[in-house]
Amino acid sequence: MKLSSLSNKTKEILIGSLLGDGSLKIYEPYKNARFSFRHSIKQKEYFFWKVDQLKEISSSSCWWKQKKNSLGGEMLRYQSLALPDLTSLYRLTHKKKRLTVRRKWLNMAGPISLFVWWMDDGSITANGRKGVLCTDSFNQDELKIIVRYLKITWAVKTKIGKVKIKTLRGETKEYYRLWIRSTEELKKLLRIILPFLKVASMIPKVLLLYKDSQLQQRWISEVSEITGFSQKTVKTYLLKKKSRWKHFRE
Repeated sequence: MKLSSLSNKTKEILIGSLLGDGSLKIYEPYKNARFSFRHSIKQKEYFFWKVDQLKEISSSSCWWKQKKNSLGGEMLRYQSLALPDLTSLYRLTHKKKRLTVRRKWLNMAGPISLFVWWMDDGSITANGRKGVLCTDSFNQDELKIIVRYLKITWAVKTKIGKVKIKTLRGETKEYYRLWIRSTEELKKLLRIILPFLKVASMIPKVLLLYKDSQLQQRWISEVSEITGFSQKTVKTYLLKKKSRWKHFRE
């Protein structure tokens, strides 16, 4: 299925967002789908970067502030125009009104898709050198498709792990997430997405943490060289991040 009028960049951002925090829906009485996403006001720089990349599907009033959510945080919300090409993408990615992972549309993803997905749902965990993608909306079979896709297309190995989370109602629910349990595998992913990191406030999302000062400096230098941010800027965010991690506090 061709999405003829959309640029490759827009298509890649849409695919990455669907894996992450974005959604496609057809609202009555419209015939065509709209794309939407929202982020906390704390991520406003990343939010507006994304809005700026999606001008070809946006109106002049495509974003607004939402009232505080149940957790007390103010949100920013984006919604696109209703467009035929978005309807085509909706039909490709959804089954019975549910986003359904299939290799057919995963193959449309590119490095910007991985960047957006990681910024939306990725986190560096544990000792500061492993990672996780929060894929709570996907089932185990869908994650198997993604695991195979990441390994074959991007040479990044991930593992599926089950997590139990308590809801606001006190219920315990099980979800499946993708874990990157090796520093080298995480570096593979980060090196793919680093060229697209142009929002300084998102630098912590790619900062590996080391006790060894030489290893830490090597990663600072690599992040600086690939992203274009100065080492001083990278170090500033690194120190802030380490101050929040008990294992790395001086």
